[in-house]
Amino acid sequence: MKKVLIISSSLRTGSNSEALAEAFARGAAAAGNETELVTLKEKDLRFCKGCLACQKLRRCVIADDAPAIVAKMHDADAIAFATPIYYYEMCGQLKTLLDRANPLYGSDYRFRDIYMVTSAAEDEASVPDRAVAGLTGWIDCFARARLAGTVFAGGVDRPGETAGHPAVERAYELGKTIG
Repeated sequence: MKKVLIISSSLRTGSNSEALAEAFARGAAAAGNETELVTLKEKDLRFCKGCLACQKLRRCVIADDAPAIVAKMHDADAIAFATPIYYYEMCGQLKTLLDRANPLYGSDYRFRDIYMVTSAAEDEASVPDRAVAGLTGWIDCFARARLAGTVFAGGVDRPGETAGHPAVERAYELGKTIG
Protein backbone atom coordinates (compact mmCIF):
# COMPACT_ATOMS: atom_id res chain seq x y z
CA MET A 1 0.00 0.00 0.00
CA LYS A 2 1.26 3.43 -0.94
CA LYS A 3 0.36 6.84 0.37
CA VAL A 4 -1.12 8.81 -2.54
CA LEU A 5 -1.74 12.55 -2.37
CA ILE A 6 -3.99 14.17 -4.95
CA ILE A 7 -3.91 17.98 -5.13
CA SER A 8 -6.76 19.70 -6.95
CA SER A 9 -5.86 23.27 -7.85
CA SER A 10 -9.10 24.52 -9.41
CA LEU A 11 -10.95 27.17 -7.45
CA ARG A 12 -14.25 26.46 -9.22
CA THR A 13 -16.86 24.30 -7.48
CA GLY A 14 -17.57 21.12 -9.44
CA SER A 15 -14.69 21.77 -11.81
CA ASN A 16 -13.69 19.38 -14.56
CA SER A 17 -10.12 19.00 -13.33
CA GLU A 18 -11.44 18.19 -9.85
CA ALA A 19 -13.65 15.47 -11.39
CA LEU A 20 -10.47 13.99 -12.87
CA ALA A 21 -8.74 14.27 -9.48
CA GLU A 22 -11.63 12.44 -7.82
CA ALA A 23 -11.54 9.68 -10.46
CA PHE A 24 -7.78 9.31 -10.01
CA ALA A 25 -8.27 9.09 -6.22
CA ARG A 26 -10.96 6.40 -6.63
CA GLY A 27 -8.64 4.39 -8.87
CA ALA A 28 -5.72 4.68 -6.45
CA ALA A 29 -7.97 3.62 -3.56
CA ALA A 30 -9.35 0.68 -5.59
CA ALA A 31 -5.75 -0.51 -6.00
CA GLY A 32 -5.47 -0.66 -2.20
CA ASN A 33 -3.65 2.59 -1.58
CA GLU A 34 -4.19 5.17 1.15
CA THR A 35 -5.43 8.28 -0.66
CA GLU A 36 -5.96 11.88 0.34
CA LEU A 37 -7.49 14.54 -1.89
CA VAL A 38 -6.51 18.10 -1.00
CA THR A 39 -8.13 21.04 -2.74
CA LEU A 40 -6.52 24.46 -2.98
CA LYS A 41 -9.98 26.00 -3.04
CA GLU A 42 -10.35 28.38 -0.07
CA LYS A 43 -6.71 27.88 0.94
CA ASP A 44 -4.51 30.84 1.81
CA LEU A 45 -1.53 30.46 -0.54
CA ARG A 46 0.83 33.38 -0.79
CA PHE A 47 3.63 33.87 -3.28
CA CYS A 48 7.18 32.70 -2.56
CA LYS A 49 9.37 35.64 -1.57
CA GLY A 50 12.59 34.00 -2.73
CA CYS A 51 14.22 34.48 0.68
CA LEU A 52 15.54 30.88 0.69
CA ALA A 53 15.13 30.64 4.48
CA CYS A 54 13.45 27.30 3.76
CA GLN A 55 16.76 25.84 2.68
CA LYS A 56 18.19 26.40 6.16
CA LEU A 57 15.04 25.84 8.22
CA ARG A 58 13.51 23.04 6.08
CA ARG A 59 10.19 24.89 6.26
CA CYS A 60 8.71 28.04 4.79
CA VAL A 61 8.58 31.12 7.00
CA ILE A 62 5.34 32.39 5.41
CA ALA A 63 2.42 31.64 7.74
CA ASP A 64 -0.33 30.36 5.43
CA ASP A 65 -1.71 26.99 4.29
CA ALA A 66 1.23 26.02 2.04
CA PRO A 67 3.54 24.49 4.69
CA ALA A 68 0.90 21.93 5.74
CA ILE A 69 0.31 20.91 2.12
CA VAL A 70 4.05 20.72 1.43
CA ALA A 71 4.46 18.46 4.48
CA LYS A 72 1.84 16.11 2.97
CA MET A 73 3.76 16.19 -0.32
CA HIS A 74 6.97 15.28 1.52
CA ASP A 75 5.37 12.20 3.10
CA ALA A 76 3.51 10.90 0.03
CA ASP A 77 4.79 8.02 -2.11
CA ALA A 78 2.96 9.38 -5.15
CA ILE A 79 1.47 12.80 -5.93
CA ALA A 80 -1.15 13.65 -8.54
CA PHE A 81 -1.67 17.28 -9.48
CA ALA A 82 -4.98 18.28 -11.07
CA THR A 83 -5.24 21.60 -12.86
CA PRO A 84 -7.41 23.41 -15.34
CA ILE A 85 -5.44 24.68 -18.33
CA TYR A 86 -5.59 28.48 -18.57
CA TYR A 87 -3.87 30.12 -21.53
CA TYR A 88 -2.17 26.79 -22.33
CA GLU A 89 -0.51 26.54 -18.92
CA MET A 90 -1.22 25.21 -15.42
CA CYS A 91 -3.33 27.48 -13.24
CA GLY A 92 -1.60 30.06 -11.04
CA GLN A 93 -2.63 28.34 -7.80
CA LEU A 94 -0.70 25.21 -8.75
CA LYS A 95 2.36 27.14 -9.87
CA THR A 96 2.30 29.07 -6.58
CA LEU A 97 2.16 25.81 -4.62
CA LEU A 98 5.05 24.32 -6.61
CA ASP A 99 7.13 27.43 -5.88
CA ARG A 100 6.24 27.18 -2.20
CA ALA A 101 7.34 23.52 -2.16
CA ASN A 102 10.97 24.71 -2.17
CA PRO A 103 11.58 23.28 1.35
CA LEU A 104 11.36 19.83 -0.27
CA TYR A 105 14.47 20.52 -2.32
CA GLY A 106 17.40 18.82 -0.63
CA SER A 107 15.13 17.04 1.86
CA ASP A 108 14.61 13.30 2.24
CA TYR A 109 11.24 13.45 0.45
CA ARG A 110 9.35 10.20 -0.04
CA PHE A 111 7.58 10.71 -3.38
CA ARG A 112 8.75 8.96 -6.52
CA ASP A 113 5.85 8.97 -8.99
CA ILE A 114 4.20 12.22 -10.05
CA TYR A 115 1.03 12.41 -12.13
CA MET A 116 -0.85 15.27 -13.79
CA VAL A 117 -4.50 15.38 -14.80
CA THR A 118 -5.71 18.40 -16.75
CA SER A 119 -8.81 19.80 -18.40
CA ALA A 120 -9.41 22.61 -20.87
CA ALA A 121 -12.00 24.12 -23.16
CA GLU A 122 -9.64 23.58 -26.10
CA ASP A 123 -9.52 20.04 -27.44
CA GLU A 124 -6.22 19.69 -29.31
CA ALA A 125 -3.93 16.99 -27.89
CA SER A 126 -1.10 19.55 -27.51
CA VAL A 127 -3.08 21.82 -25.15
CA PRO A 128 -1.55 20.48 -21.89
CA ASP A 129 2.03 20.34 -23.21
CA ARG A 130 3.23 23.55 -21.54
CA ALA A 131 1.61 22.65 -18.22
CA VAL A 132 3.24 19.22 -18.32
CA ALA A 133 6.58 20.85 -19.23
CA GLY A 134 6.22 23.21 -16.26
CA LEU A 135 5.58 20.30 -13.91
CA THR A 136 8.45 18.34 -15.45
CA GLY A 137 10.75 21.28 -14.70
CA TRP A 138 9.74 21.00 -11.04
CA ILE A 139 10.16 17.20 -11.07
CA ASP A 140 13.65 17.54 -12.58
CA CYS A 141 14.76 19.15 -9.31
CA PHE A 142 14.03 15.89 -7.47
CA ALA A 143 16.41 13.15 -8.59
CA ARG A 144 14.30 10.27 -7.26
CA ALA A 145 11.04 11.50 -8.82
CA ARG A 146 9.60 11.00 -12.28
CA LEU A 147 6.55 11.93 -14.30
CA ALA A 148 4.63 8.65 -14.22
CA GLY A 149 1.56 9.59 -16.25
CA THR A 150 -0.83 12.25 -17.49
CA VAL A 151 -4.49 12.48 -18.50
CA PHE A 152 -6.11 15.31 -20.46
CA ALA A 153 -9.81 16.08 -20.86
CA GLY A 154 -10.24 18.49 -23.74
CA GLY A 155 -13.36 20.19 -24.98
CA VAL A 156 -14.77 20.80 -21.50
CA ASP A 157 -15.50 24.28 -20.25
CA ARG A 158 -18.44 24.46 -17.85
CA PRO A 159 -18.50 22.55 -14.54
CA GLY A 160 -19.69 18.98 -14.96
CA GLU A 161 -18.85 18.67 -18.64
CA THR A 162 -16.48 15.78 -17.92
CA ALA A 163 -19.50 13.57 -17.10
CA GLY A 164 -19.17 10.70 -19.55
CA HIS A 165 -15.86 12.03 -20.93
CA PRO A 166 -13.38 9.19 -21.63
CA ALA A 167 -10.66 11.06 -19.68
CA VAL A 168 -12.51 10.36 -16.42
CA GLU A 169 -12.14 6.61 -16.95
CA ARG A 170 -8.50 7.12 -18.01
CA ALA A 171 -7.83 9.05 -14.78
CA TYR A 172 -9.42 6.22 -12.77
CA GLU A 173 -7.34 3.60 -14.58
CA LEU A 174 -4.15 5.64 -14.13
CA GLY A 175 -4.84 5.83 -10.39
CA LYS A 176 -5.29 2.05 -10.34
CA THR A 177 -1.75 1.56 -11.69
CA ILE A 178 -0.27 2.74 -8.38
CA GLY A 179 0.64 -0.18 -6.24
